[in-house]
Amino acid sequence: MTTFPGASSNGTPQDPQGGFGQRVDHIGSDAQQLWSDARSAVTDLGQTLDLRGRVERNPYGMMAAAVGVGYLLGGGLFTPLTARILRLGVRLAALPLVKDELMGMAEAAFQGYQTGRGMAGPGPQGSASANASSAGTPRPPTY
Repeated sequence: MTTFPGASSNGTPQDPQGGFGQRVDHIGSDAQQLWSDARSAVTDLGQTLDLRGRVERNPYGMMAAAVGVGYLLGGGLFTPLTARILRLGVRLAALPLVKDELMGMAEAAFQGYQTGRGMAGPGPQGSASANASSAGTPRPPTY
């Protein structure tokens, strides 16, 4: 009969490190170490973010943030509702830029209008507005 290294006479492998119980104890201590490391990491993160202070200072904002995170984690990222909300958000974010651009164009057009009126200058009898005010009869502006 042939015996192989690491096997007992009945065919079960032998543990060269001292037994199954020691392995279980080693795995248990590793699990406890992992648990304590995870707990300290969560505590450090909580202290860094100051969640309790943020909730006390702004409870409604933190509730909105929690609802948003829950919505995203619940699978709401790739839904039609999210697409509509993002489109609305982009439009609302772009609104001040469009307003500023339109105001700039309107101001430039008004300046051009004023410059055009000033270039007409006084005619042979003075400006049209001076003639209209002196005569007492309103005249339409000259272009």
